[in-house]
Amino acid sequence: MKKQIFLIAIMLLQTWQASDACTSAVISGRVTPDGRPILWKNRDTSTDQNCVKYFAGEKYPFVAVVNSASDNPRSIWIGTNSTGFSVMNTLSYNLKDEKDESGSKNNGTLMLRALEICTSVEDFRVFLDTLSKPMFVSANFGVIDARGGAAYFEVDDTSAVMFDVNDPKIAPFGYLTRTNFSFSGFPEKGAGYIRYQQADLMFHNASATGEITPEWIFNELSRAFINPMLGINLKDGSYNRPKTNGWFVEQDFIPRRSSTCSVAIQGVKPDENPELTTMWTIIGYPPVTPAIPVWVAGGEKLPSLLTRDSKTAASPLCDKALTLRNKVYSYTRGNKDFEKYFHWELLFNNAGTGYIQKVKEIEDAVFTATQPILEKWRKEGKIRHNELQELYDNQNAFVTRTYLATFGL
Repeated sequence: MKKQIFLIAIMLLQTWQASDACTSAVISGRVTPDGRPILWKNRDTSTDQNCVKYFAGEKYPFVAVVNSASDNPRSIWIGTNSTGFSVMNTLSYNLKDEKDESGSKNNGTLMLRALEICTSVEDFRVFLDTLSKPMFVSANFGVIDARGGAAYFEVDDTSAVMFDVNDPKIAPFGYLTRTNFSFSGFPEKGAGYIRYQQADLMFHNASATGEITPEWIFNELSRAFINPMLGINLKDGSYNRPKTNGWFVEQDFIPRRSSTCSVAIQGVKPDENPELTTMWTIIGYPPVTPAIPVWVAGGEKLPSLLTRDSKTAASPLCDKALTLRNKVYSYTRGNKDFEKYFHWELLFNNAGTGYIQKVKEIEDAVFTATQPILEKWRKEGKIRHNELQELYDNQNAFVTRTYLATFGL
């Protein structure tokens, strides 16, 4: 009986690892073209429905990505507060001994609490020290702040190891990436090594050429179907018709069926107003969803496409994205591994009509409309709330109208 329970636990752990397979990066402002740090997370989870929510917070208000199921969530998965402090996580599977069953149930609640009370990387370090032990966490936490701070913390039940992204000895190229293992954990254990290899290579090259922006991250990582171990890039045309039948098997790509959002929080320079911190947010399967920006300064009046609809308990854009994702992963015969097969031709094709290609056109328009307004706010040193609401309304209308015309949704 004990053996059966153990085997079931291992199977559940393997399923957990397969679905919670996030990819992330912390980028120092010293290697971005505009000098602003970036915090990025591509979230993988078995919880399909995500949304963006505003929280009043005990000390500081904040916006964050949450699961849509509850109207009063007590866990967040990436977010930023009014002081410019931002935090995210990836689960780590090698910080604890395999026999340790203490779990990581507090990852999301820890981040929610941090956004309520922290203003800086240093605050977060002290916050971790003050938590009662064991913390019931096992994660790589990435943080940036309005003072230029940028760091990862590899945290288990009793301790935290900090990696300062501004320290050239720790991050010589001005960035660090993490998937589902920790450098301070058990060697050769954990998960996500192939995804880490690809993300690190992309950031390494881009850090030398000043290309790292939220737009670049979404296009080159959140929607990249590259497996460095196999030496393949599905976008090179070799995997489309007429060379193949247009289907492929999901294996160690950064975007996966379980990818439910991708967020790049663009921080501020040390002399800028923290309220200008911008959370570029893809809600839903990233290959079929454009990024929409949000700011804490907007309060509860966030873009309706990203927020929870009380009637459906889902965000409208996430719902649309799931419809398209399910068309991509439409093979359902059998009861094992069928979700690995995806229709690549629908996502990307030589005719330029794939979902990825169409979504990029939509997203490019969103960035083009947003950048002049954001630059104006940066010059003025503040967000003008009437302009912010007008921007939200325009982008809601544009994305809704374009999705209907392009995808019939």
